[in-house]
Amino acid sequence: MSKKIYDLSQNLGLHTQFWPFYPPFEVKYFKRKSEHGVNAQYIKTSLHIGTHLDAPRHFITGGKTIEQIPLTKLYGPGVIVDLRDEMDDLAIYTPEMIEKRVEVKEGDILVLNTGWHRYAPDGEKPDEEKYILMHPGPRSDMVQWLLDKKIFVWAVDAVSTDHPMNLPIGRFLGKGTFGQCEKVRKICEEKLGGKEAVDELFPAEHYQLTHNALFPNDCIHAENLGGEIDAPELQNKRITIGCFPFKFEGGESAFCRMVAFIDE
Repeated sequence: MSKKIYDLSQNLGLHTQFWPFYPPFEVKYFKRKSEHGVNAQYIKTSLHIGTHLDAPRHFITGGKTIEQIPLTKLYGPGVIVDLRDEMDDLAIYTPEMIEKRVEVKEGDILVLNTGWHRYAPDGEKPDEEKYILMHPGPRSDMVQWLLDKKIFVWAVDAVSTDHPMNLPIGRFLGKGTFGQCEKVRKICEEKLGGKEAVDELFPAEHYQLTHNALFPNDCIHAENLGGEIDAPELQNKRITIGCFPFKFEGGESAFCRMVAFIDE
C-alpha cells in the first residue's frame, strides 16, 4: 500500500520569522556559475527559526543533543489536532480540547493545529506582530497530561509551545522601551479577567514552563509548523507522523522537516 505525503513545515529562508533578539537567517552566494563554474551558498543563522526540533540540551546542561535522539522516536503513530475553531489572540488550549476531538494514545507524536501558521511569513495572512506576540499557548496542566501520555515529541504551528505570558513576550520583551510586553499583557488581562487572573494562570515560577518542566522528563517539541497542516484529511485523525532533523552533532536544536503520511 502506498502512502500520501504531506509537508507540515514552513519555508526556511531570508524572510523566515526569527525569535526576538536572536540572529536572523542570512544567506549569500560565495561561488557563482558564471565565475567559478558552480553555484554555492553560505548561511549564517540561529537555530530557533523556521520549523525546528528542540533537543533536551536546549534547556539542560548535559542533556541529549540532536544526533543522540533515535529516529525511531521521531517517526510513528500520532494525531494532528484541529484546534482552530477555539483559537484567537492569546488563547489557551487544554487537554480537554484535545481529547474531545481525537483519541491520543500513549507514545503518540502529537501535532497541534492552532491556525497560527497563517500569520507566518509564508502563511495566508502574514503578520509578524500577531505571529510572535499573540499566539496561543497551553494551560499549565498540559505538562502533566503530556507526561501521563508518555509523549516524546509534540509540535505546534506557533513560534513557541509556551504561552506568551510564560515567555519574554509577556514578561519583559521591550519593557520600558518599545512597550511590547505592556501591550501584550494589557490585552491578556482584558481577555482573561484582569491582573490577578493572569497572575494565577501564569505564575512567576512557570516561566518557559513547557521547556523547563518537560525536557528533563524526555518530552521534547518542534515549533513553527505550517505547510500542508490544514489539509482536511489530516484533521483529528490517527495517522503516521515523522520529524526529520539534520544529524547535528552537539546540536541543542535543528531545522527539521515535519511530515504526515496517510495510506492511499
